[in-house]
Amino acid sequence: MRFMVIVHASPDSEAGVMPSTELLTAMGQFNEEMVKAGVMQAGEGLHPTSKGARIKFAGGDPVVTEGPFAVTSDLIAGYWLIDVKSKAEAIAWMKRAPFDGGAEIEIRQVFAAEDFGEALTPELREQEERLRRQATK
Repeated sequence: MRFMVIVHASPDSEAGVMPSTELLTAMGQFNEEMVKAGVMQAGEGLHPTSKGARIKFAGGDPVVTEGPFAVTSDLIAGYWLIDVKSKAEAIAWMKRAPFDGGAEIEIRQVFAAEDFGEALTPELREQEERLRRQATK
């Protein structure tokens, strides 16, 4: 089962405050443990929303809003993509993440092809598999 682990933004991350050498070292060690265990597929930190944009689709032309955005619980500062056997295992791994000071993460399961049932026709499944192969080259 694949899970996206979302690291919520904070006032510091939105202000562009970079992590300390100590936190970067601890995060590197944590990531290395996950890679060696075959758990981590991807993981990155994100620039503050002041360097981003949102696009809203509401019937007509898409509307682009440039950042920054107000600090709320829906802002994301980084993520991991992990592959584990269960949500419980994802939680166990993420409880070991080297965060403190009120940091918050969210764990969400990624849809698998079989989750879509009959709506994912054989043709759509083949297209999805082909695109996934091409994207990983």
